[in-house]
Formats: sequence, structure tokens, C-alpha cells
Amino acid sequence: MENGVTHGGAVVNGAAEERRLVADAAGDPIVHLAGVSCGYEDKSVFSNLHLSIPQGLYTGIVGPSGSGKTTLLKVILGVAGATVGTVTVAGQRVNGRTVRGVGYVPQLETVNWNFPVTVEQVVLMGRHRETGWLPWPSREERRVALDLLEHLGIHQYAHRQIRALSGGEQQRVFLARALIGRPSLLVLDEPTSGVDLKTQHQILHLLSELNRDGVTIILTTHDLNSVARHLPWVICFNRGLIAQGDPQEIFTSELLSRTYNSEMVVMRQNGLLLIADSPNAGVHYGPSTGASKKEERDRDPV
Repeated sequence: MENGVTHGGAVVNGAAEERRLVADAAGDPIVHLAGVSCGYEDKSVFSNLHLSIPQGLYTGIVGPSGSGKTTLLKVILGVAGATVGTVTVAGQRVNGRTVRGVGYVPQLETVNWNFPVTVEQVVLMGRHRETGWLPWPSREERRVALDLLEHLGIHQYAHRQIRALSGGEQQRVFLARALIGRPSLLVLDEPTSGVDLKTQHQILHLLSELNRDGVTIILTTHDLNSVARHLPWVICFNRGLIAQGDPQEIFTSELLSRTYNSEMVVMRQNGLLLIADSPNAGVHYGPSTGASKKEERDRDPV
């Protein structure tokens, strides 16, 4: 995988071995960026990016706020254009619009909750590329929408206003909207943001089930510990690719400190990872401020 950095030596337990098998079984790239640069007006977000994401992977993109994670998703979706380079998704060149076979779940905070719409209506919006903006759905489309809501455990809310639901329930509604188009690639921008810990794990488990059913998943998140626990592959990103690989291998103090430009602590025990800010969090991280080798060993035992 292009520009990838992996670090071996991590303890491998059953879950880590399963993640390794999933990554090894991944197919040809479903997303390929070659020499891509992107920015807004005169501000560059990232430049000369080379990145490939294999088909079939369950991938998380992590990095600090303002690092370009959402812009990267927009480039993959065709919402933000590349000023230089080529973007290919599912074998199709991305030219200003989302290619077919790609579903998208936005950040909940970007949704206008004052718009009067029911749960069922939101889900059916995901069919507009196939049906156009017809004023009414077919009986079959409504059946598919209700089946999806039942599968996601929220069918009882089909005729309720979406603003009346909890954050986790709203997230499932938008997931159903993306899935009704039967995507081969599902892109989610911070799907666990603004929900409680239990709901975070439920969402990530649900996405894992979809991945096992053959859907490639790419998501952004700020929750490093959930990524380490649930996802088989991770991309560390900060205005460019820092590293990618199994989180058990690339989640080290050195790489995460480089990604967040701030000291990070990684603790390992019996194959489990726990990631936290160091007491020096927020201090610029670089060769002159990095911890000593002994301190790194003490805080990041393998």
C-alpha cells in the first residue's frame, strides 16, 4: 500500500490475528489517489497524496481536527475536486460527483434538524439517484426501507420525525439511507461523534457486520481506543499520509505523536491497547522535544 508505514513487534492475540487475516484477504484497491492535491481558495489542505485502500477493508482514518480527514472523504466522494492528480473509486474516475455504488453518512452536526421529515422519508432519499425526484416511492421501495429499519432495530420509528430521535437512532437512520442504495463502499464522517460509549460500540459492531457482508467501509473518528479495539486497518493522517496498517502495529507513541503533533502515550498489555494524551499534551512534538528512548520504552512496552 502506497506510502504505508508498518511497525512490527506488537503482541498478537486472537482478535489481532483475525484483523490480520481480514487485511490479508482484502482485494484490489477500491479507492486510489495518485499525486492528489486539494485545497480551498489559496489554502492547501494536502498535496501530492498517494493512497490506496483495498476493497473489502474496514478502515478508520484518524488525525487531529483540521488535519484534512473530512476533505479527504470529500475528495473520495467527488464533493471536493482534486486540483492535481487522479482519484479512482470502484474502477471509475471521480469527476465532480459521487460514483455509483458509494454510500455516505455525514456528521450529525451538519444536518438541519428543523426540516420536517420522517425517518422513512429520510431513508427513501437514498434512492433518488435511481428513481429521480419522483413525488412518491413505490411499494417495493417502501418495503426495502422498512426492512432496513427493522434490521437496524429502529423500524418502530418509521413515521416519527427524525429530530425526535436520540443521536444513536439518528445515526442508524442515516446509515439506512446510505444502505438503501446497496453500496459496495460506505463512507462515514465521524459516525460515533456525539453518542455515548455503549452506542459507539453498537455502531462499530454494526459496521463490522456490514463489512463481513462484503461492504468496504471507510470512516473518520477521533476515538483512537475504539479504533484499536474494533477496526482491522487504520490510516494516520495529518495533511498527508503518516502511516497505515494494523492498529496493533502502527499505534505507537512515536507515530501517534507525529500524527497529532503532540505527545501521546500508548500502553500495551496482553495484546490490548490503551491510548491517551501524555502530561505534555499540546506541546509541539518534534526531534528536539521528543521523549528519550528510555521514556518511550517505559510508556510504550511491547
